Formats: sequence, structure tokens, C-alpha cells
Amino acid sequence: MRPAHPTEQTVGMEYYVSETDGVGGSLRADNDYFRVRERERFSTEPVDASTDAYPHLVFRATLAGWDTNDFAGRLSDALGISRERVNWAGTKDKYAVTTQLFSVYGADPEDLPAIDGAEIEVVGRAGRNLEFGDLAGNEFELVVSEPDRPDAAGSITAELARFGGLEDDSESRVDDAGTATATVGVPNYFGQQRFGSRRPVTHTVGLEIVRGDWAGAVMAYLGNPTDAEPAGTQEARAFVEETRDWQAALERFPYRLGYERSLLHELADRDGEPGPDAFRAALERLPSNLQRLFVHAAQSYAFNLILSERLERGLPFDRPVAGDVACFADTDAPAGIELPDTDRLQRVDQRRVDSVTRHCERGRAFVTAPLVGTDTELADGEQGEIERAVLERLDLEPSDFDLPGEFHSSGTRRAILVRTTLAVEQAPLTLSFALPKGSYATAVAREYLKVDPIDLG
Repeated sequence: MRPAHPTEQTVGMEYYVSETDGVGGSLRADNDYFRVRERERFSTEPVDASTDAYPHLVFRATLAGWDTNDFAGRLSDALGISRERVNWAGTKDKYAVTTQLFSVYGADPEDLPAIDGAEIEVVGRAGRNLEFGDLAGNEFELVVSEPDRPDAAGSITAELARFGGLEDDSESRVDDAGTATATVGVPNYFGQQRFGSRRPVTHTVGLEIVRGDWAGAVMAYLGNPTDAEPAGTQEARAFVEETRDWQAALERFPYRLGYERSLLHELADRDGEPGPDAFRAALERLPSNLQRLFVHAAQSYAFNLILSERLERGLPFDRPVAGDVACFADTDAPAGIELPDTDRLQRVDQRRVDSVTRHCERGRAFVTAPLVGTDTELADGEQGEIERAVLERLDLEPSDFDLPGEFHSSGTRRAILVRTTLAVEQAPLTLSFALPKGSYATAVAREYLKVDPIDLG
């Protein structure tokens, strides 16, 4: 275990679990160097099935340089239909080559347009649209550009195999092509993208919302200039922090910062100094998914801190200790993906430690930590001490998440370890692996590169 990059520490990822120096380099030097393919659980009928019973056309798209939301908007515009009739199971990033399913209500194969950067393959028809629960996981192929120490990958793999509780798999298997394969484990951290790679403030906004400080939340979003931003943007953020002159700030904030400008418009249109209701109204002008993201980022930050504290105390991640809360595996997950089912929880008292440990060793159970919300019940024992200490440090308690509208969250729990079979290929250095939905490829990649998270993309 060694200290993480300072930027990662600001979002709760305080450690790497591997001691070996990283290979260095960067990801996403080209879109083709970051490839993602979804693993779904979604049944379809033949494309000539009745459109009355199966009104949703399902197709698989391979997208280069397309954010999922942007592609859906481009598709709906070309079809002349509402954006709400286009659905998918998981949102993917623009700077990658991604392959995923889409469903379109009321469309026929011949209606699908040709779109630059998109290869479309019709799969069939379905009686309902795709939704998030249909996503089981993702397969990744990441090329590391200009690594400084590519040979370090083998030692890192061995350390991660041991962390995952697989001493017998700490030595990689090498095939005739020179590809080394082993099963590794890493802390199931929320990656930097959750908080903002260049300006990690999403969780700060969320914490202010959960504490009921609407003005503080708005100022956390408008202010907080960082060196990663253009000088003009930094100056605009510093100006609004110092003056709270909303109209004058509007003249300084660039048009590309549409969300910030939306907040400023709401505040500038009010007479006198705005009160808490005005600041809340400003936040509620933002898209509903962004409102939810603020609170989710606060939960994610607390989760990351809990994992870091568990690491610092030397508690295992691959097996429980008395007081932990475990969940069981989703038995319908595709082969090669260990998918936790957090609807099936069990408290691990002393008499259950051995039996749950055996389930964990076989990939049938996982130790969890909370994404805190109104329904959260904290663990017992030392893990419970960790959870309570982190919440006290953040001045939070579960009832704080009883919030209006999109800001409300009942909470859930999340596995603290993610384990995968990983292949390392040299020349170029390439990492290939699959993860369950909700887990971040950068949680694995960061252990290998150990660089500024900006270089992880």
C-alpha cells in the first residue's frame, strides 16, 4: 500500500494497494485506445416479429467519439421523434470506441440513419425498452501510451492478485503470444470521473446540498477555480466568489459553461439578495440527472473514504470480519463477471464469518460498505466504527438525505472489492478485463499507471 496521487486523495482515494512503481504513460491518446463493450441481459425477438407485441427496435451500435446522450439526440433528430423514445442500458464516454445496445420505440430497420462515427447492427425487437438494470457489466481494452516502465506490469499484477485473496493466482499465466493473464482484485473505488477529472467539485456541491446549505452548494459549483481551467474561466469563478454580483458574473462566464450560466440567470433575475429558496430554485434549473449526480457524488466520496480507512486499518477486502454486511452474487450474471446483488444482504456476526468467507472465496458473496441514504443501516464491529467515523467527519447522518425532489436518496450498499481476470499484452502495453456495472475501469488502470488522474482520461 502506498499513498495515491494528491488529486485522487481529494476525492477519498487515499491509497494504491500495490507497492510497485507504476508503468506510467497515459490512456485515451486515441479513441481507439479505450474500447468498451457492454455485457447485457436482454432478450429480443426476430426483427420481423409483430410490431404490436414488440414495438421496440433493438440495435447494437459501435460508436467512435460519441457520448451516449449526444448520439441518442442525433439519432432522434434524424428519425424525427422524441428523444424519450430512444433508450439504452449504460451511458458511455465520448473519448472511446464503445459498443452497446439501443432500443427505439416505433422504428423499423430501414428508418435507421447513417451517422458518421457509428456502425449500426440491427439485433431484433422487444416488448419493452432497454433500461439500466439490463446492463450486467462492461468489457474493456485499454492501450497505455508511452509507458515508462512497461515491465512493472507483471509485479503489479501479482500484488493485485494477492490483494484479491488469490494467492494461488499471484503468478501470471503466459500464452504463446506472450499475453499474461491472472485474476486480480482492487478496491471498488468510485473513479475520478465521478467527481470531475479536471475540476473535482461535484461531491463538494452534493455535501452542501445534503447539509441543507443551498447557497453553499451554488457557490461551490460557480466558484472553486482550478489551474486546469482556462485563465478566463478561473477569473470568472474568482469574481463571483468575491462579489456575488450575478449579472456582472454572467458577462464574464463563457457561453460553453451553460450550467453555470443557468444558475446565474436564476439569481440575476431576482430582486435583492437571494435567500435559500432562490439558491435551491437555481439548482433545480439544472437537468434532473445532474441534480441526482451531486448527491450521488457526495455518497461516493463518503464511500471512498470508508474504503481508504478500511485499508489503513488493515482489514481484508476479499473476506468479512465480524460486524460486516455482505451481499450475495447475482446468479444470472454473464460468465466472467462477478455481479453483486445488493438487494440480498446479510449481517456477518462471529458465527457466520467462516461460512461467508467461503462464499467470498468462490465469488458468491461480497463485503459491502454504504452509499449512505435515508434507509441506510450501518455495519457493526470495526467496520461500523469506520462508517460512523467517516459520517461524523463529514457532518452527515442518514436522515440528511431526506431531501426534496431529485436530491432525495434512500441509499444502498456497494461491494468494496472488484475482482476480474485481467490480460496484460506488451507492445503496445494493453490491459483487457471485464467489470460489473457501476465499477470503474480506472479503478484497475490507476494501480498500473500511478499517474495524474487527468492522464487516465
